[in-house]
Amino acid sequence: MTRAVLLDLDGTLTDPRAGIVGSIRYALDRLARPCPPSDALAWCIGPPLRGTFATLLATSDTALIERAMGLYRERFADVGLYENEVYGGIPAMLDDLRRAGGRMFVVTSKPAVFARRIVRHFALDHHFAGVYGPDLDGRFDDKSDLLAHLLATERLAAAGVVMVGDRYADIVAAKANGVRAIGVLWGYGSRADLLGAGADAICVAPGELPACVARVLGSRDG
Repeated sequence: MTRAVLLDLDGTLTDPRAGIVGSIRYALDRLARPCPPSDALAWCIGPPLRGTFATLLATSDTALIERAMGLYRERFADVGLYENEVYGGIPAMLDDLRRAGGRMFVVTSKPAVFARRIVRHFALDHHFAGVYGPDLDGRFDDKSDLLAHLLATERLAAAGVVMVGDRYADIVAAKANGVRAIGVLWGYGSRADLLGAGADAICVAPGELPACVARVLGSRDG
């Protein structure tokens, strides 16, 4: 059976706080709408942005939400994209996962066009067989649908796959597709949220992830 490790991007491989928060503030400022303090916007890191703007703007007006999305991308595409940093220990972790065998993919709620640029900018692209994210028009905004699309496209059997992420939605998407899931604690989710969503294991530090993946996939073999 082909084994594969699916890794979230924001909050799992990189810390995108400055770029995401700065671009959200830019969009709300341009719309002349109030914006919470930067420290209160950490919850915006990870979930699809259309839902985030619907909440921040207290609206279901799709035209207004799309206007906010356009303004966000106006800043993010040139500036916010690079206001980002790889978490310590991630390159070594990816080296160890690659040596353990199988294939690796990035699976993120960030639009694929941006995610690929970020992975390439930080010289992480050689580790991955592919980078999957939503289209700019919102197709695959639901991470469960995105993961299902990846499994079908890459012809991966769920029994040989593990999803790694820092957010509730990562675990929920994995479970919806019969995939094992590992929650990580160096990002923006909490242990309680990850376990509540059904994570099969919790990983505290990047250096521990290869062994955690081996245990989780090995337990399914058993």
